[in-house]
Amino acid sequence: MKNIAVIGAGTMGNGIAHTFAQSGFKVQLIDISEDSLKKGLETITKNLDRMVSKERITEAEKQQTLSNIETFTDMSEGVKTADLVVEAATENLDLKLKIFKQLDTICSKETILATNTSSISITQIAAATTRPNQVIGMHFMNPVPIMKLVEIIRGYNTSDEVTKIIMELSKTLGKDPVEVNDYPGFVANRILMPMLNESIETLYNGVAGVAEIDTVMKLGMAHPMGPLQLADFIGLDVCLSILNVMYDGFKNPKYAPCPLLVNMVRAGKLGIKSGEGFYDYSESRKAETVAEQFL
Repeated sequence: MKNIAVIGAGTMGNGIAHTFAQSGFKVQLIDISEDSLKKGLETITKNLDRMVSKERITEAEKQQTLSNIETFTDMSEGVKTADLVVEAATENLDLKLKIFKQLDTICSKETILATNTSSISITQIAAATTRPNQVIGMHFMNPVPIMKLVEIIRGYNTSDEVTKIIMELSKTLGKDPVEVNDYPGFVANRILMPMLNESIETLYNGVAGVAEIDTVMKLGMAHPMGPLQLADFIGLDVCLSILNVMYDGFKNPKYAPCPLLVNMVRAGKLGIKSGEGFYDYSESRKAETVAEQFL
């Protein structure tokens, strides 16, 4: 594999593009918006600059990485030479089905189609194509250039050959791939999201405040980041979407999103991406808790 198309220039998409480009692949980064592509490249450049300042890479390696990335707003143009397409669009089933149906018609028959979905059924996404054996999940962790894990999710029809190719490809990126089967939330989020949701319930029930809950989990459970801070980092809208997928998939009330989480998302308090979540990330009030106003 030489050419990797990445669909979506947001947090996950630009991180995936960065990682492939730094590993020497030619990357076609695709988004419907020129502004999104510009922001994505700015993020990649800032992250590379940070790596240069920490002497993890050289300035020449940074420039080579950036030169490996080409941007497109036309999906057909962006994927026409792709050996692998990694979809990293919004966590929305209808959107993903639309993208994969389109990819199936415009990509070569040999192209492998992967999705970075964090919870949606690979089997269901693959069913929108005529090549379900060539559809697979590559669930990268955020921040992609740093985190070692990639969940490799086999759909019901994903072939052994495609699974082996993607497992080996992930290793060339310096990642540690783990193969899992296709159930809502896979492994990472099936375990993580109920913990985050229970942390939000603990706040909602008035057991303790934001800082106190996070401190207990950091000091008592050796977590590097408290669960409410982690939820802010992931994005509260993303957490809500994943919980809804698992609730719909399992029909189990333990996956039902906490009302506080629902209200915060409705109010636009999405975490770091919006400047406010369980903490305030604005310049004037960094790291102050704001969730209590929704109780």
